[in-house]
Amino acid sequence: MIQRYCKGTFTKDYKKTIGVDFLERQIEVDGEEVRLMLWDTAGQEEFDAITKAYYRGAQACVLAFSTIDRDSFEAAHSWKLKVENECGEIPTVIVQNKIDLMDQSVVNPEEADLLARALGCRLLRTSVKEDVNVAAVFRHLAARCLAELRDPRDYDYFTTPTPHHPNSLTISAFSPSHSSKNHNGTIVLRPNKHKKKKNVLKNACRIL
Repeated sequence: MIQRYCKGTFTKDYKKTIGVDFLERQIEVDGEEVRLMLWDTAGQEEFDAITKAYYRGAQACVLAFSTIDRDSFEAAHSWKLKVENECGEIPTVIVQNKIDLMDQSVVNPEEADLLARALGCRLLRTSVKEDVNVAAVFRHLAARCLAELRDPRDYDYFTTPTPHHPNSLTISAFSPSHSSKNHNGTIVLRPNKHKKKKNVLKNACRIL
């Protein structure tokens, strides 16, 4: 999905992510330049130890499942819990991908709707192959990030200006341990120390 969004490319013979992929893209949201830094982590359990280090501290999350892969649909609940354990309650969207293959679907629309309601997330249906709704996923999360940055009462955050793009806002997908040095122009949101974990990074914006 991030290959389509950031590079405009689609690979027919796609292989599942091994470990972590990273890409970035600059967009304009509500009149502001925003640089999105995106992590795509492997969904297989054997990579949990690797991927956890990258999605820890994320500010937003895309939980994607395939229309033709029942296992990916069933895994959504456990992935939501994994993300909450590492990141607290962060903005999350459920994405049903491969809607161009609805004639082969193993997940009916009602099931997808029920999943989104059960997890308290917005559901977006996409086709990476046909480039349907892909940009909408990330624009939705970026807009929520900006909204929180404009009203940061529940956060202790710092910013560093980007030398070559002084008017550009950078939204970083790095976890705090990876973004604490040598990343000019990144924004790192940190919860106030007196806040309970359930309030950590609510409506924030690092995207995985």
